[in-house]
Amino acid sequence: MLIAVIDGMGGGLGVQLVTQLSAQLGQKADIIALGTNALATNNMVRAGAMRGATGENAVVVSIRKVDIVVGPIGIIIPNSLMGEITPKIAEAIASADAHKVLIPVNQQHFDIVGLEARPLVVSIKEAVAKVNELVQGKSW
Repeated sequence: MLIAVIDGMGGGLGVQLVTQLSAQLGQKADIIALGTNALATNNMVRAGAMRGATGENAVVVSIRKVDIVVGPIGIIIPNSLMGEITPKIAEAIASADAHKVLIPVNQQHFDIVGLEARPLVVSIKEAVAKVNELVQGKSW
């Protein structure tokens, strides 16, 4: 099983995801870091991703091979993450056959309504639990 953690900016959310997924899944899955910039990728690799790649083409090419994608909801919204998510990246991720586990993080130019307000750490734990279920084959 191949899991892609996608993040941009400083990669802080991605780092937390990689750390927790690595701890929970161990050898059951390979985790790759796909960053929209080198800092995000580097930080996720340091957190435990088995390898990483950076930029639009790396995301577009790599996304075709993964089973699960995890990241903030902005990765499927063009021009989010302060413009780091290009329309091509957003389309590639949204169109990929991979199962997507998206964390609701509000961006400057959109709001997600209908969700209860809660700390980001709670949403990250929920996302990690969902990925764990998917890897275990409980809800694919």
